[in-house]
Amino acid sequence: MLSQPISVTFDIGGGREVSIETGRLARQADGAVTVRQGNCIILATVVANKEPKEGQSFFPLVVDYNEKFASAGRIPGSFFKREGKLSDYEVLVSRLIDRALRPLFPEDYLCDVQVLITLVSSDKEVMPDALACLAASAALAVSDVPIKEIISEVRIARIEGQFVVNPSRTELAKADMDFIIGATDKNLMMVEGEAEECAEEDLVKALEIAHDAIRVQIKAQEELRAKKGVTGKREYTKPEQDAELQQKVADFAKDKIYQISRSASAKHERSDAIDALKDELITSLGEEVEDNVKKLAKKYFDDLQWEVVRNMILDDRIRLDGRQLDQVRPLNMEVDVLPSPHGSALFTRGETQSLTTVTLGTPLDELLVESAAVSDYTKFILHYNFPPFSTGEVKMMRAPGRREVGHGNLAMRSLKKMMPGNEYPYTVRIVSDILESNGSSSMATVCAGSLALMDAGVPIPKHVSGVAMGLITRASDGKYAILTDILGDEDHLGDMDFKVTGTRDGICGVQMDIKIDGLSMNTMREALEQARKGRLHIVEAMYESIGEARSEVKPHAPRMEKLFIDKEFIGAVIGPQGKIIQEIQRETGATINIEEVGNYGEVSIFSPAKEGLDKAVAWIKGIVAVPEVGSVYEATVKGIKEFGAFVEFLPGKQGLLHISEISWKRLETMEGVLKEGEKVKVKLIGIDHKTGKFKLSRKILMPKPEGKKPEGPTA
Repeated sequence: MLSQPISVTFDIGGGREVSIETGRLARQADGAVTVRQGNCIILATVVANKEPKEGQSFFPLVVDYNEKFASAGRIPGSFFKREGKLSDYEVLVSRLIDRALRPLFPEDYLCDVQVLITLVSSDKEVMPDALACLAASAALAVSDVPIKEIISEVRIARIEGQFVVNPSRTELAKADMDFIIGATDKNLMMVEGEAEECAEEDLVKALEIAHDAIRVQIKAQEELRAKKGVTGKREYTKPEQDAELQQKVADFAKDKIYQISRSASAKHERSDAIDALKDELITSLGEEVEDNVKKLAKKYFDDLQWEVVRNMILDDRIRLDGRQLDQVRPLNMEVDVLPSPHGSALFTRGETQSLTTVTLGTPLDELLVESAAVSDYTKFILHYNFPPFSTGEVKMMRAPGRREVGHGNLAMRSLKKMMPGNEYPYTVRIVSDILESNGSSSMATVCAGSLALMDAGVPIPKHVSGVAMGLITRASDGKYAILTDILGDEDHLGDMDFKVTGTRDGICGVQMDIKIDGLSMNTMREALEQARKGRLHIVEAMYESIGEARSEVKPHAPRMEKLFIDKEFIGAVIGPQGKIIQEIQRETGATINIEEVGNYGEVSIFSPAKEGLDKAVAWIKGIVAVPEVGSVYEATVKGIKEFGAFVEFLPGKQGLLHISEISWKRLETMEGVLKEGEKVKVKLIGIDHKTGKFKLSRKILMPKPEGKKPEGPTA
């Protein structure tokens, strides 16, 4: 007999209801729910294996968010007309959910877990990414999969000075702060978003409001779980433990790990020393020891290293490379390091290095960004590459992974805040190639990208810098240490990865993951203030490298200009069957793109040479110009008659230069006076309002001979 669906409903503010239902769809999954707001419906399922794979040593969690095009009544545009691999947008939403869910599972839980979240019905005003983690957490809550706590996520945006939870798509377009927050009832777990140079205290206020909204969603999940009758979680096989072996590892390696860790050595030197010590440990166990014991000993060694380094930082206030807790590593930066790209920069911070280029393109280079509900073009693109040699490793080269997509997106959101508006004609692509990595290459990408933009002549008003912060805590005595510009090992060993980007005047982007319980708002404020000092230190060094955007693009960069004309002139520029625009392109070598936007025509003119660009711009301006009586023009003779010459004084506009208006001297004939194609300066002296004909004079621009009496039309 079919079970009856169970549901709960809650209000997220402004009379907007959200419902969570289970027991109706996907009933063979360990947990399945649908979350609905308006016409937006999200299905989330979770399935976990009962036993870990043999030899499993890590937690294999897979989180995939997918949007069905049918949810918005659309057919995919691909050749196969079906959904393919996850888009970058879907990957980014998947990462938001994954980062919040992962800390919920016990550290000794090693079974495969798959969480699938699918948008099955779309609402053009409801942002599904703000509801996706709620759906995933609810699916876990109604299952017997062993999670420690229930969480949720909300979007918090500041719109016209007011904070709004889960704003509509229309409202979000007006926001100057936009963050996704993930949290349990007590603790923040994940923050990601962007702002228009907001203050640190504004971010703290946004977090507090978001956390209150999250508590409402957690309470609804608890109510749903109670209605379903879930009272406990499944038992699971835990990894084997050997207390005697663990003590043996500690006795052999603890002091040696401490000495290596406090030696302030470089990354690879320290790593080689640790690896050599681990090999010594395994050798000390004897030749006949079983492989599973060796594997367990290596795990205990890694756990010991984690403990020793953390205690060293907390008790001795010493970091792995010898720096102070709030000290940024040595900086080195150069611009214009490559001759052919339109802009380039090399940014080095300690053992992290980014070589970044900027390419300027035409409107034809815009990127189509597509989701189920939205299909739009963007003129600003940032790609982040992380080759294996950057960490001294050998790996297969594959398509960009989720990490590359996520890091690139954070840098893109941060730099986008300083990009010029739609009036800027270029499509801009930034590519960051990480050449060395030991701590926050995404922040190096932000800094290198800002430098390269200025080098390319993109008119960004301010530099954007970024810094990665870390946190190490000890629950036993409440000690904590906030670390500025963390190393890769400090990220791995720490309790928080907190990246902050911004200008001298405020925050532009934030990405934070917390691996522990109990981050207080006071600690958050302290971390934000320390981050502010760190990124200001970096940004001042960037201004010393290049203080402002170059006034012009590089000589080898394409030239582009954008004109806005009344839409009534669009036809005149294009001409019958495109003849005029084709002639302009043929004569100037420029590429012209015209798009009707509202009451205006947006004309983008692209040329590899400045001369061709200037000629095309002047030509189009001439077509749309309204002739003014009294104005002087450079005209071209188009035809000669016995009574004068017809001249083109503006593109597409001709008038008669009467024989009596050519010279103060009386001319009996036009023979030998002018020839076709000759350039002459003329003045518009009148317009016949009945016929629309233009009256032009050349002689009025010449000195009048003494004693000469006025004659003809100019008299």
